[in-house]
Order: sequence, then C-alpha cells, then structure tokens
Amino acid sequence: MLLETKNTLDSSTGKPVLALKGVSKIFPGVKALNEVSLELYPGQVTALVGENGAGKSTVVKVMTGIYQPDGGEILIDDQVVSFPTAHHASDMGVTAIHQETVLFDELSVAENIFIGHAPRTKTGLIDTRAMIESAHLILDDIGANIDPTVRLRDLGIANKHLVAIARALSVDARVVIMDEPTAALSHKEITELYELVEQLKAQGKAILFISHKFDEIFRIADRYTVFRDGQFVGQGKIADVNEDDLVNMMVGRSVDAIFPERKANIGPEVLQVTGYSHPTEFAEINFSLKRGEILGFYGLVGAGRSEFMQSLFGITKPSKGVVRLHGDIKVIRSPAAAIANGIVYVPEDRGKQGAVTGLPIFQNVTLPSLSQTSRKGFLRLAEEFALAREYTSRLDLRAASLDQNVGNLSGGNQQKVVIAKWLATQPSVIILDEPTKGIDIGSKAAVHEFMAELAEQGLSVIMVSSEIPEILGMSDRVIVMREGRMVAELAGDALTPETLVRHAAGISET
Repeated sequence: MLLETKNTLDSSTGKPVLALKGVSKIFPGVKALNEVSLELYPGQVTALVGENGAGKSTVVKVMTGIYQPDGGEILIDDQVVSFPTAHHASDMGVTAIHQETVLFDELSVAENIFIGHAPRTKTGLIDTRAMIESAHLILDDIGANIDPTVRLRDLGIANKHLVAIARALSVDARVVIMDEPTAALSHKEITELYELVEQLKAQGKAILFISHKFDEIFRIADRYTVFRDGQFVGQGKIADVNEDDLVNMMVGRSVDAIFPERKANIGPEVLQVTGYSHPTEFAEINFSLKRGEILGFYGLVGAGRSEFMQSLFGITKPSKGVVRLHGDIKVIRSPAAAIANGIVYVPEDRGKQGAVTGLPIFQNVTLPSLSQTSRKGFLRLAEEFALAREYTSRLDLRAASLDQNVGNLSGGNQQKVVIAKWLATQPSVIILDEPTKGIDIGSKAAVHEFMAELAEQGLSVIMVSSEIPEILGMSDRVIVMREGRMVAELAGDALTPETLVRHAAGISET
C-alpha cells in the first residue's frame, strides 16, 4: 500500500535555488505530472527516485524548457519564472547532463562544449582562441585532463562523458541535473564522477541526481524526493531513510519482493554448446541448459558475455563450436535461423537493437511473428492487436494504448515491449542480456516475476547480468566469464557474492 505523502525536511536549510510547486503536465490520455513539488538547494544533491513512468523524465523536461507545464509554478530564488524554450532555462542557469547526451565526433572537444553559444569576435565570427581557452578552464575545473583541440572521436567513453559534463557547465549553471550519469561508466570512472559531484557541491551548485542504483543514491545524495505515477509522494533527508523506506514509497513493496520465491522445476537438457569459439571475442565455451532453468552469466566489462550471446543468436559467426538443440546439431548463422530453431535474444541496448522506436507498440510486438497475424500476404490488424495485447498484458506494460510509439515509453516499458516481442514467437530458449539495466526497481520486480513464470512454464532462460543481487536472486546456476573464457560454474552454497567477484576478477583463493 502506498505510504502517505511524507516530508521530513526541516526549515533550517535556507531557501531553495529552484522549486516546483503544484506542477502538472498532461498528454493525450496520460497525466504525466499531477501537482508535483520539488526543491533543490545550493551545495546539496537531491536524488529524484521513482519507477519508470513516475514522471522523472517529464519533470526534467519541464525544468529545462523542453515541455511547458499545464499548471503550477517554477520558482528561482523565490521568484516565479517561465522557461518557454530550452535557451531560456539555460540562461537562467539550469542545465542537464543526460544519460545519452548528443555529441559530435567530428568536432573538437572545445567545439562540442560551446556548440550553440560559442564566444564571438567583434565581427560576429567564432573566436576560436577564446573558445579553446574557456574550454581549458572548464575542463580544469572538473579535473579533466583533456586537450580541447582534439577531435571527440579520438576520446574514450569516459572522457566523452566528461566533455558532456563540461558542455553542461559551460553556461555557468546554478542548477545541474544529472540523469543516470553513471550508466555507461566503469567503477573507476564512477568514483571520479562522485569526486566531480563533490566539487560542484563545493561551488554551491544545486544538483538533481536521477539514478536507479540505490548504492549511488545513498552514497552521493543529501536529500531525496519520491514520485509515483506522476505524483509527489515524499521528500526528506537521505540520512533519515533506508532502502526499504524508499522502495515502499516508490512501489509499495519491500526490497525482499524484488526477487520472487520460485521452486525450480528443471527438466531434460534443451541446449548444449561445445567448444564454441570466436577469433577475437571468446574461446572454448562449453555448457548445457535444461528445460525450466535460469542460467546466469556473470563477468566484468570485457568478459565476452554479450559477444558470445550475439554469436549464439547468429549475429556474428563463430570460428568453431557445436550447438545442439534437443539433441540435434544446429547450424545457426543468422538471427532468422536462431528464431526458426526457437532461440531468441533480448539485447542490452534495447533502444538501438531491441525495438523500432518510431513504430507503435503493437507493431513492435508482432514484427517477428507476422506469419501468425497475416493471411495470404495481408496483415490482419485485429489479430496483431490481440497478439500484442496477450503478451504485453502478461508483462504489465504501462502505456496509454497499444498505438503509442515505443519511443515515447519509459525505459522499463520499452524493455517489456522487447521481451513481449520475442515471447510472441513462442521460443524454447530466451537470452536476456542485462534485462533490467537502466530500469526502475518496480519494473525490475515485474521482469523478475515474469522470468520466474517463464521458467515455471518450461522455457529455458539464459540471463546475462552485471548485478550480483540479480544473479544471486534469479539464477539456478551461474557461469562466470573472464577475458572471453569460462572460469567457473557455480551453484548452491558455492554461489556467493565473494566467489563471483573472485572468479570474475581473477583473484585467487586465500
């Protein structure tokens, strides 16, 4: 049951730099924000938490001038303001660092930082020298040892992320919004980002931090605000709550409910892989998968898990290896061959590889199953809708209608569409590559529950995950990979966080 609205902030904190009061935003058929409140204080980090679809992305777009609110007020320093465009928000000192900030590989670092607001000479031309000098200063301020004259394409992912941060800070921001900023970063890079956040706090910036990772929230945030279903639920000091408190405010369930209790009903062998190798990505992969089993694959970045799964699905060709399905040798050299043999793959990058974001939900779900919904070469709309409704309802998809474009859905609901699409093909083996990456705790619980149901119904599941709690909570067995090779197969009492990390990192037992 949803907790009552909670407010544990005291009045000794001073005035917020930016505040939302009773802000609403309505789209056709959906009230995305319903009189929400939010306060951001100088020199402090406020974590905005909530399920996908809670209104987090919408409120960020309202705060940055992309959307105009249908009700309520935006205040800066207690003065009511409006942001008719993103430029107005930027001019008022509000900037955002998005999970997938658009950068331009062919431009220099300095050009990326100042694109759209580069310093000008008296004649109106771009002042390249001033731009490079200013870029130097901003990069130095955030501790980024990056040459502003190099092309962006020559930088690694972490440095590109620092350029995105420098770009956001180039407008002399007072309010910095960080939307899932650590999603593509390594552990070392995340630590460096935390240090940067501390620098921004010391400079008096008011920071809104959006993350699905509770360890990040409790490490970096001073305050929290919780949204649920477009409504304000509560706010307070992070020191006054724990994970259970936040989860209950977000979704009305405890942390224990994230991983469903399941009694494994494991049957005969369905898939056997022997000697499976690739010239550069992985080598000598050997394992079997049984009916009704959830087999976890764990490893650190670069372990070769996703590369192996993509090859098993026919995206890339192996150099050698044998695949047996129900005892019969199969040659899988394309995704079409994999699907025909009952193997489907839900990729990690659902936006680029998993869904066609410009198409509506029902067409995404039925895309691989058109033979089921057509007669004599003609699609039957009613049958498409029926098939899509069957599988999206089983996953508790939240959308205004099945006509809604997938690109307008939250990350968690996009993931549900991709899973529904492949389940509609009625496979015998489903590969889930980071199935809950970047989605909220409520959607994670729904995906986990459905995975358990699939296994109980006899589907064989391979789950690739970098999250140790997920691996431990959902897997019957776990294969650990390191540098493209299997290094351990764990089950029962041997399956612990310590053993997973030791094998994945190559740490010898002491």
